[in-house]
Amino acid sequence: MPGAQLYDTIGATYTVTRRTEPRIAARIWAALGDARTVLNVGAGTGSYEPPDRDVTAVEPSALMRAKRPAGAAPCVAASADSLPFEDRSFDAAMAVSTVHHWQDPIAGLREMRRVARRVVVFTHDSSDSGWRHRFWLTRDYLPEVADLLTGRPSLAGLADAIEARIEPVPIPWDCSDGFFEAHWRRPEAYLDERVRRGVSVWARVGPEAEQRAVRSLREDLDSGRWAERNRDLIALDAAELGLRLLVT
Repeated sequence: MPGAQLYDTIGATYTVTRRTEPRIAARIWAALGDARTVLNVGAGTGSYEPPDRDVTAVEPSALMRAKRPAGAAPCVAASADSLPFEDRSFDAAMAVSTVHHWQDPIAGLREMRRVARRVVVFTHDSSDSGWRHRFWLTRDYLPEVADLLTGRPSLAGLADAIEARIEPVPIPWDCSDGFFEAHWRRPEAYLDERVRRGVSVWARVGPEAEQRAVRSLREDLDSGRWAERNRDLIALDAAELGLRLLVT
């Protein structure tokens, strides 16, 4: 399902659980450096847009554009692989948790590089299977996630396309942005349908896999099996689960 169509489907409740996580935002905004004009590609409802800079947003989903709050940056209906801007129109271009939805991620990143002097991308290392084994949700309950990653460009390939460096981004245990891995130390959150509806993974694996995973997780939480398997997590303040910054 293409990104715009997917978010026209799941976007109705997106803002209930998806919002800016300040510690991750600080990393993204620091990477923008002294940029004053910023293009936010795949901007969604506007999370992570820096409030102290001149931001222009690009978002293909009509529903997500409609959910941008009053006073948000102006938003253009366009896709990443065909940005309607002149070369070097912006000091920086950013993309947050969106590249995996683009039809052609390499083309989209090159477009960002064309229109901006600096590029900052918050994404996931889908080519590294290690995080799927470290993350109990994919390891024990939702192995179908591996199928969703097949055929995606590697993180190294994305970085090479725009000559970017790669920086790891640990996820704090109390992360306020409800993306897929955010509740790694709060398993009960995944039983909440509102949390799941704000994450595209659940829509993509389908209702049968979702219902099976939720049922098994609930049983393991009730029996204490989850706590026994994952007791080492309780002492961690942050987890390394494959989230990365690409910075040019």
